[in-house]
Amino acid sequence: CVTATATPTPTPTAVYRRAIGYSPISAPGCLRGRACRWPPKPAQPSTHTLPHVAAPRRRFASPSLAERNQQMAMYMLAVALGTLGAAYASVPLYKVFCQATGFGGTTQRVDGERARDLTPAEDGRVLKITFSADTSDEMPWKFRPQQRDVKVVPGETALAFFRAENPTDKAITGVATYNVFPPKAGLYFNKIQCFCFEEQRLRAGDEIDMPVFFFIDKEILNDPAMDHVNNVTLSYTFFKTGDDSEEDEDEEEGEAAGATALAR
Repeated sequence: CVTATATPTPTPTAVYRRAIGYSPISAPGCLRGRACRWPPKPAQPSTHTLPHVAAPRRRFASPSLAERNQQMAMYMLAVALGTLGAAYASVPLYKVFCQATGFGGTTQRVDGERARDLTPAEDGRVLKITFSADTSDEMPWKFRPQQRDVKVVPGETALAFFRAENPTDKAITGVATYNVFPPKAGLYFNKIQCFCFEEQRLRAGDEIDMPVFFFIDKEILNDPAMDHVNNVTLSYTFFKTGDDSEEDEDEEEGEAAGATALAR
């Protein structure tokens, strides 16, 4: 006899797998011969956390007191050297700046070559140059201009003299500084020969005449700021820089005479 075998009814899952051609062997991520769930179950985040490990701290050795003192000494030395260099450089730089701009009544310096090519400005107005002389409190000299003023035309050279006298009983060395008023006129005041900033040594009772050879630049006539300037004042002040007694003078004369004898 024939035994009838009952066919099991397929489940909806089996019907779906058969419809999409699912095979346990072809499913990605599954081992051969083993059925796996498709689609694969997403991985769950792990609930296990790693213990917190603090980052190692880098330790720096702090400088000792001697090292800090050495660093401070080097810093102070650098500041001192920088200040000294700035002090030496400021004098020539300030002089160049003043001569370029006429700041503070600083006059200009020119050579004799330019003076020979100068010609007075045609129809230029006449300028009155007034001279003034003074001495510092410590300077016992008598210092005065030989003329009160001169009148010049821009581009015309002029010559003036100042006299210095030493009425004391010892030799004295001095140096003169100058100034021009109004200060803006210093840009056009050109000196060809001058005794300023040059040491002058006068023995007891000696006197000397010192020349100032100058001219006013014709460019002053083209400066609107100088249209109403018709009077310019040139002033000098003598300062004492050293003095010698009669004994020192005698020693200097003896040394000079000895050197002359040896040379002969």
